[in-house]
Amino acid sequence: MTPPNYPIPGRLNICLALLVVSLCAALLWASGQVQSWWAVALIAVIYGFVMNTGYALCHEAEHDIFHANKKVNDVGGAVVTLFFPASFQLRRQGHLGHHARNRTDDEAFDLYFEGENPVWKYVQFYGILTGFFWLMIVISNFIAVINPKWLAMKTNLDRPTAALQETLNPKYFRLIQLEALLVFLLHCSMIYFFKIPILRYFAVLFGFGFIWSTLQYLHHYGTPRDVQKGAWNVRTWRIFDLIWLNHHWHLNHHLSPTVPWIYLPDLQSEEAKPVPFWKAYFRQWRGPRFTLERVSN
Repeated sequence: MTPPNYPIPGRLNICLALLVVSLCAALLWASGQVQSWWAVALIAVIYGFVMNTGYALCHEAEHDIFHANKKVNDVGGAVVTLFFPASFQLRRQGHLGHHARNRTDDEAFDLYFEGENPVWKYVQFYGILTGFFWLMIVISNFIAVINPKWLAMKTNLDRPTAALQETLNPKYFRLIQLEALLVFLLHCSMIYFFKIPILRYFAVLFGFGFIWSTLQYLHHYGTPRDVQKGAWNVRTWRIFDLIWLNHHWHLNHHLSPTVPWIYLPDLQSEEAKPVPFWKAYFRQWRGPRFTLERVSN
């Protein structure tokens, strides 16, 4: 439940969501009209920034703080997440699981333990930094459309994947399947009616996918092994705080996950001193480290 002294800015969030959806559709249309790949690259960068605002809105909806009305909250989150493109309910379960598993052995991507394959940990971690994390989420749409139960089939790939699969709620499988189907209907329709060449379409979406993915772990790399305190507040220019809806105030969010985005910079805690953005971003490229410290979920 949202604390009463932090009311949800529902109308603002709806306006932002409508703006994001309109701009994303317009940018995809424009990618089919321009003549040069330089123009496509520019559109991809713009789409990346716009949809990162969209992701921040999806993130609010995942925590039920996009709108006070539950139905509006979920529909708003689902519509914006179509431009990720992904299932909102699947993203929500993965993200709420992240809050439960953060910095435990079940979710410490920057660490590997005795008995684990360090090569795979490096592949997995640099995959996060280079956009493959986003690509795996996109691929999950294909699985979800065919049979969402396959998403929960146990694998021996790694511990974080197994932990995620164990927490997927079968109650939402039909809804996940429907949302994945809507992803295909929407994007295939845009490709067809906007006459977007396939390579241009993927280039534009990857503009978002790379930016989103490469920033996903900078808030957690090297943080304390604590579920709530295992995050950084990251200091950046005010314009980027506005674009990301204060998502870089990430420690404040983990300490108070039911507080809407507009209040996060005002929250205070002893551990909340911000880390400079470029310092947080580049140090994660050091890659995973070996540790003997174990933290159970």
